[in-house]
Amino acid sequence: MKQDEMILKTVKEIVVKFIEMGNISPTSFHDHFKNIYATVEKSVKEDKNQSSGADNSRQ
Repeated sequence: MKQDEMILKTVKEIVVKFIEMGNISPTSFHDHFKNIYATVEKSVKEDKNQSSGADNSRQ
């Protein structure tokens, strides 16, 4: 659950910055949010799996 909250907060910050910079319009927020969320979630889960694998190789 904590990881999901971290992902959501990160995505929110990214999307807000993109809107502020004019890279995303508020009308296209929904599509961009889904894509950014999927990318961040995938990255976090891949990193977690790699970290787990590194820890297991040391044992």
